[in-house]
Amino acid sequence: MSAVDISTTTLREAVALDDRPARPSAVATSLTFGWRALLKIKHVPEQLFDVLVSPVIFTLMFTYLFGGAIAGSTDAYIQFLLPGILVQTIIIVTVYTGYTLNTDITKGVFDRFRSLPIWRPAPIVGALLGDTVRYTIASVMCIGLGLIIGFRPDGGVLGVVAGVALLLVFAFALSWIFTILGLLLRTPNAVMGVSMMVLMPLTFASNIFVDPSTMPSGLQTFVDLNPVSHLVTAVRGLMAGSAGWGDVTTVLISAVVMTAVFAPITMYLYRNRH
Repeated sequence: MSAVDISTTTLREAVALDDRPARPSAVATSLTFGWRALLKIKHVPEQLFDVLVSPVIFTLMFTYLFGGAIAGSTDAYIQFLLPGILVQTIIIVTVYTGYTLNTDITKGVFDRFRSLPIWRPAPIVGALLGDTVRYTIASVMCIGLGLIIGFRPDGGVLGVVAGVALLLVFAFALSWIFTILGLLLRTPNAVMGVSMMVLMPLTFASNIFVDPSTMPSGLQTFVDLNPVSHLVTAVRGLMAGSAGWGDVTTVLISAVVMTAVFAPITMYLYRNRH
């Protein structure tokens, strides 16, 4: 037997396994992909630019440019505005879920993930979990700025935490819609453009910036039906210590319905993508 045959045999014996490794659990796999999403932020910190800068710009601009005209003083307006700005910031950040997914698809990374012997939804669920950290950073940034310029939530720490938690639940559910766009559209820029076209009417035609009672009747009807308005009302109430269970329940039901409807559609598209 030649030296080549001996080395080949030795190598095969070294890598041969008597027992097949256990398949990783769905939770472990999802957390691994969530960690991957966080590592992407670490290596490309520019991804946090919008998260850090957007709430600062919107909060300062609307508070000091329009606060006096709308509420009589900036101190009074910031109490009304900040929960709404927080909701707007997080909802806009959810767009990046579909954007980053589409980026992975265009680079061929997701084709490699689909070939792995893992729980099939793990790459998407993990990405959504990782994005939750992005939402949390944006929330801390927005609330911290608000506290500096005069925001004083009557609901205290518990009210603020409850409001942020409710917002994160809704954002997680909303992200499934943008994963669908990420799977359907051809380029990341297309995902960003279509997503912003959907979000702009939902965020600006709501009760984020002003009381809808001052709007025309037709617009009031749209605002009243807008799920973003219900979310803002619930978060605003929790932070003020005056939330009604009806508002919170409506938001939770909306989040469950969005997840139940759009998550299966996302996975169908993911499984059947060519």
